Amino acid sequence: MTAKKDNRYSAANWLQDRMIRLMVGALLLLPYRWRVPLSGWLVAHLVAPLAGYRKRVRANLALVRPDLPAAEVRRLARAVPDNLGRTLIEFYSGRDFVARVTREPPSGPGLAALDAAHREGRPVLLVTGHFGNYDASRAALIARGYRVGGLYRPMDNGWFNDHYVAAISAIGKPLFPRGRRGLGDMVRFLRSGGMLGLVIDQHMSRGARLTFFGREALTSLSAAELALKYNALVIPTYGIRRPNGIDFDIVVEAPIPHGTPEAMTQALNDSLEAHVRENMGQWLWIHRRWKAAPAG
Repeated sequence: MTAKKDNRYSAANWLQDRMIRLMVGALLLLPYRWRVPLSGWLVAHLVAPLAGYRKRVRANLALVRPDLPAAEVRRLARAVPDNLGRTLIEFYSGRDFVARVTREPPSGPGLAALDAAHREGRPVLLVTGHFGNYDASRAALIARGYRVGGLYRPMDNGWFNDHYVAAISAIGKPLFPRGRRGLGDMVRFLRSGGMLGLVIDQHMSRGARLTFFGREALTSLSAAELALKYNALVIPTYGIRRPNGIDFDIVVEAPIPHGTPEAMTQALNDSLEAHVRENMGQWLWIHRRWKAAPAG
């Protein structure tokens, strides 16, 4: 029987990866304060038009924020890929990025609960979205002395995934791939009193029918289900980019009360939505978040 071909390592993906490596390698030669905004500019003005990012941003905004003026839509069509470009090079900046996000301590009503959980060895789910830089809070909390792991979704491009995982590992470990391969290690880490960072704002075909920006959005219940199973705290946390584009406010919100998985996850959606509404250009409007849900 012929072995199934791994499409993650296709020739097209190899070429795409070579282009990314070339851009990242050139940017890393520059001082941090220059490389981050330049990476944002390159993705916003060169990559986004070719990849159709601007069209996707406009389509999502038309679906959930049709009230926005045309000028604001044009601004967001540039700002969203700019934030994506900055986030990409920050992942590859290792110590420079960590030094930047730890210049000031985290803030928010959830810090006391985090400190208590750390002392008691109680598991914590640190939930965020593709907003600001979603690894900024992980880096900042590791620097605070917490034992924080991360759950990630392996990239469809295997060539890119290999060095992407190496890059985010330099920010902090352990890391667990989403799926069966990483599940056992992740559960053991959580049960040992670890804090696990994960994002919940991607379309999940088998997710619950919850709402985000007033529209139905299929959402994974995994964070709430893990919390209920292992008596873990669920705490929303965000790395919100400041107006200068390279510094962050690390916000730690109060824990979500335990209840039904649906109610807890809707509260997480609502928390993220509130922050996105205040910083519209920092959420990944490129995501196909509101795919049509199957009947039943």
